[in-house]
Amino acid sequence: VQLQASGGGLVQAGGSLRLSCAASRRTFSNYDIGWFRQAPEKEREFVAVITLNDIRYYADSVKGRFTISRDNAKNTVYLQMNSLKPEDTAVYYCAVFMGGRYYDTNNYVGWGQGTQVTVSS
Repeated sequence: VQLQASGGGLVQAGGSLRLSCAASRRTFSNYDIGWFRQAPEKEREFVAVITLNDIRYYADSVKGRFTISRDNAKNTVYLQMNSLKPEDTAVYYCAVFMGGRYYDTNNYVGWGQGTQVTVSS
């Protein structure tokens, strides 16, 4: 299954965006889904993950500002991003978590094209 992230854009610091992650051919309800981001010249880093049982984990850098959620009826996982900072600027990706360490990109499959988030100061 390959996922597609959308909803990025340009926003001022302190603003909000909501990203969406969808899959066209498979249902999300049986999968754990994670969000990662990659800034220029940096490695891809973990942002958040939501399990099929609605258990959620966040990176310390986004805890309290970002919220991951899922709507199985719409086959979509969301990332609500509030109080955005310039350091949140990156391409954001979603993928299916296959188990193991949830912050490790090697444990994810289905990476699609990401969506650019740019936060201006």
